Formats: sequence, C-alpha cells, structure tokens
Amino acid sequence: MSSKVAAPKPKLNQREKPANPPTAPSKDLQVFPNPAPQRDYVIQFQVPEFTCHCPLTGQPDFAHFTIDMIADKLCIELKSLKMYFWSYRNEGAFHEKVTNTILDDIVKATNPRFVRITAKWYVRGGIYTNVVAEHRQKGWKPQPVVDLPKHVEERGLL
Repeated sequence: MSSKVAAPKPKLNQREKPANPPTAPSKDLQVFPNPAPQRDYVIQFQVPEFTCHCPLTGQPDFAHFTIDMIADKLCIELKSLKMYFWSYRNEGAFHEKVTNTILDDIVKATNPRFVRITAKWYVRGGIYTNVVAEHRQKGWKPQPVVDLPKHVEERGLL
C-alpha cells in the first residue's frame, strides 16, 4: 500500500488560486523607445475605472481619467500603466492631489513633449469634480491645427 495522500480536487466551476498572483499593483512606470520620434502624434489613454478613497471619510472615490500625450523619446508601456493606476485603489487621496501626482510621475518617467490629464470624478454629495493638469516640455511648440471639412453622409444621417 502506498502512503501517498491524493491532493483534494477543486470543486466544479472553481478555479485554483495561483501560488503567486500573475500581476500586482505597482508605482513603477515602464517605458519603451518612441517608434516615431520624428513627429508629433497623440497617444490617448482612457482609464474609466480609477479608484481611490477619500482621505477624510475613507469612502471610495471613482474617476474616469483621459491622458493625452505627445511623446518625445519614450512611451509608457500599457501594462505598467494599468498596474500604476491599480496601485491607488487602497490609498486615500484628494482629487486634485492624485491628478497632479499622476501627471508628475508620467513626466518623470517619459519627459514627454506634452501631456494633459483630465480626471472626471464621479458625483459625491451632489457635486462632480473635474481636474485638468498639463505639462509642456520647455521649448516645445505645438503644430498648427489643421481643420478638415466635415464629411456629411449622403442620406443626411449623422
């Protein structure tokens, strides 16, 4: 007879918990070389599920972040950006502070030509808060805006 004891099998429809989580929150923003540094082009990140909590009440705060960025030599790696935003989940932060801290961290990691962060905070006490913060690299001049004619669908439906 064998003295081996068989490990219990997981119940149906139950996934086994991994020994080590595949990802974890982190403040480490990873970067990679800009594939087209010769031109200005906009990289836009949408983060619709940002969560932190109020430093005074401990209640959750939710926001939708839009980051518009014109990279210089470096771009932000997406998974690290996801883990970075996740790292705020259990932190207390005022809306203005967290928005500006995120801007500072992106500038520190990438030194972009331009970056604008728009944080649209969901209603709290009947008040919506929007915080917009920008950074422009010293000496950077934006290209003039090109206005193209609007396309009107032939059936008149838009």
